[in-house]
This record gives sequence, structure tokens and C-alpha cells, in this order.
Amino acid sequence: MKKILGVAVATMAAFTGVASAGVTRNMENPLFIPESGQFVSKTGLGLMYKVADDTDAMKQKHHEGAVEFPVWRFTEDFAFGITDRLNTYVSLGWTQNDDIDRKGMHRGRIGLDYRLVETLDNFVWDIYGEGYLSGITPMKGSFDQTTGFKYDNFSNGRWGLVAGTKIGKRWSAFTASLFAEYLQTFGNHNNKIKVNLPTVDEISVDLKSTKEITVGTNAFWQINDDWSFGGGFRFVEHTDNGVKSIHTDLSSANPMVATGLRNMAAGLTDMDDGWDEYILSAVIANQITDSFQIALVGEYTFDDAHRNSANGTDVKAEVSVRFNLAF
Repeated sequence: MKKILGVAVATMAAFTGVASAGVTRNMENPLFIPESGQFVSKTGLGLMYKVADDTDAMKQKHHEGAVEFPVWRFTEDFAFGITDRLNTYVSLGWTQNDDIDRKGMHRGRIGLDYRLVETLDNFVWDIYGEGYLSGITPMKGSFDQTTGFKYDNFSNGRWGLVAGTKIGKRWSAFTASLFAEYLQTFGNHNNKIKVNLPTVDEISVDLKSTKEITVGTNAFWQINDDWSFGGGFRFVEHTDNGVKSIHTDLSSANPMVATGLRNMAAGLTDMDDGWDEYILSAVIANQITDSFQIALVGEYTFDDAHRNSANGTDVKAEVSVRFNLAF
């Protein structure tokens, strides 16, 4: 009897060990971090379908209910394990939306992640900090009194800092996690706005700082050594933009134009253009080799856009393929 029990315990331990190892090396697992000296690359190719909502900003452009497809999305994530607990990473993303003639970097971050706690029963607690890189490129757009403001790219032109934390637990084949992060941007005049007015073709404005709050949860199941799947939910609050003043020197501009631009800026101290996102995601991944993985990812976004937001949608769905490599 003792021998039978011993064999059973050893078998369960071996199974748990294999499953835990599979979960640990799975680059789609929400608690995955690279080991010391390990380099990880995740390359995503995505296709998005959007239907614009009926905010005042969309009505002003006669774009309410319009379909935007295809919207191409490209992402690249790099991570390197400095130690088994500390890693550094870069996250980049590019969007190409020809239907509204808008393209550019939609994501740019560089950060450090530290595994503060990892217990014997696979409970972990990570903390991380990031530099927000939207200031690399200026925010570009144009303003027309009839159609309002039109974005030409996806940068808000601001630099910022992110502070985040994540907790989670791994069982033999199941993982669950919770995370939260806070983004603070810094106001500046890193923007170019075409106005095409007498004696003034382009201006820049001093923008206020903004904040962004994200919270979410993930669940993940390791079916076997080759296949896994997961799902998640996250909420993102994007606060309103605001203009402090016209940054461009208007001393040589047409006096009526200069007065009109200053009055416009005075009326945009709160642009009422923020929006909230509720994002559902799912992923299924196949482990081709120990160091190469392919994942199919889907996302659907519900949002609640403010009156002047150009980012609200009635439908927003994306599917992408992700290629993960570890060296």
C-alpha cells in the first residue's frame, strides 16, 4: 500500500512539475518573465475593423456610423532578463488607418519589471515602471472651423511615466492574474496643427498634462505542452485633453486671426474629448519549439466616448497573429 501511495505521489509531483514548467516557459502566460540572460521578441500583425460612433466630433466631420476597414496594426515587444527577477523591455506599436488618413506610432514604452515576491506555491507579485515615449514624434493634425480638429497621426506628443503592479498565481496548469497601472503625461507644445489662415499656416499649443488609468485581469490554461489558451478583460480611462494657450508667436500675424486663435484656445481649456474602454481579449497559442510560439489573438472593445472625442466607436474588433521567440 505504501509503495502504491508513493508511486501515486511521485506521479502527481511529476505531472505538476511538467505542467508548471510548461506554464513557466509559455511566453503567452500573463505571469511569464524572461530568465536571466534570456531575450524575448513578440511580433504582432493585426487587422482591425471599426465603425465610428455618433459623437459631436464625428457628426461635425460627417463620419458618424462610417466603417473604417482595413486598419492595419503592427506591434513589437522586446524583453531581456537582467536577472531571474528583474527584466527590461520595450513595447512598440504602429497603426495605419487609410480611411481617415491617420497613421503613426500608437504605443511606445520602455520599462523595468521586478518580481518582488514569488512563493513556493507559485504566488507572484510584480512591480514595474515605464517611460512613455509618445513625445518621440509630435502630435500632428489640422483645424477647420467647419469640420473641427482632424488627427493626422496617433501620437499625443507627450512624454510620461507609468507605474504599475501585477499579482497572480500559478496552479498546475491554470494561471490567474490582476494588474493595475497609472500613466502620467507631461504637458508641452510638441504638436503641429495646420490652420491655413491669413498670415498663419501652422501653430502649436501648450497642452495640459493628462492621466490614464488601466486595471484588468487575465486567466490562462495550459492544455498540454503544445497548446494553451487564455482570456482577459481590462478597463482604460483616458482623460480629457486641455489647451493652456497658443505657443506660437502671433505678434506678426493678422490681428483678427491672432485674436481668433487666442479665443479658440481659451475655449479649449477642457476639450471634453476623453473616452473609456472596456476590452475583452482571447488568445490561443501553439508551442512550435521550446523557443518559438505562434499565437492567435482576438480583441473586442466597448467604449464610452465624451462629446468631442474622435476615438469613440460603435464597433471595434481586432484579430492578430503573434510570433514569439526566445533566445
